Amino acid sequence: MPAQQKKVIFCIAGVLSFACALGIAAAVGTQLWIKGTILCKTGSLLVNATGPELEKFIGEIQYGLFYGERVRQCGLGGRPFRFSFFPDLLKIIPASIHVSVILFCTVLIVFALVGTGFFMYNAFGNPYETLHGPVGLYLWSFISCSCSFLIMILFSSEVKIHHLSEKIANYKEGSFIFKTHDEQFQDSFWIILVCSLVHFLNVLLIRLAGFEFPFSKSKESETTTTGAVDLMY
Repeated sequence: MPAQQKKVIFCIAGVLSFACALGIAAAVGTQLWIKGTILCKTGSLLVNATGPELEKFIGEIQYGLFYGERVRQCGLGGRPFRFSFFPDLLKIIPASIHVSVILFCTVLIVFALVGTGFFMYNAFGNPYETLHGPVGLYLWSFISCSCSFLIMILFSSEVKIHHLSEKIANYKEGSFIFKTHDEQFQDSFWIILVCSLVHFLNVLLIRLAGFEFPFSKSKESETTTTGAVDLMY
């Protein structure tokens, strides 16, 4: 492939990687990760609420990685509350999973920026082999893609398996029990999915630029070496 086309491809990959870093940084700071509704089970059972009456006992909840808000509905009108994960909710949530999600988000931002720098360096500089060349581009893209999937898996397990919304809703609730009525992943969560697809696309762009995958290249060289040894004998 001509050098000019490689430069264009690496520039596109660098811009995409930088856009991902900015998008993830913005997503981490918002509360648009989960939005749902919470049922006041105790109140609805006391009055045997059904149909339209049940709406009086369904409140809302929305949160991100650091803070969120909820509207408490137990038949007497909505009461809004704001909450923070640090340090208020650390004792009731799966803290190790939650902190891991934040750490992997940080790692993802760092490696997306590193990947941006290396893509631009390969586009306009004179890279040499090892981590400054195609091997490094494959490595940073693979790490970023893996981190994205890990974030999605960990956060999904925290929400769905460990019932994060219910734990938040029942925080400091003495006589009332709240259950998750409905919950959906929001924009910030789907940004992580988009970024994982972008980093996978970057891998394809590197291949499109004419650079073999590291393992396939090593296999070819292995075959060449074996053939040379056979010829010697």
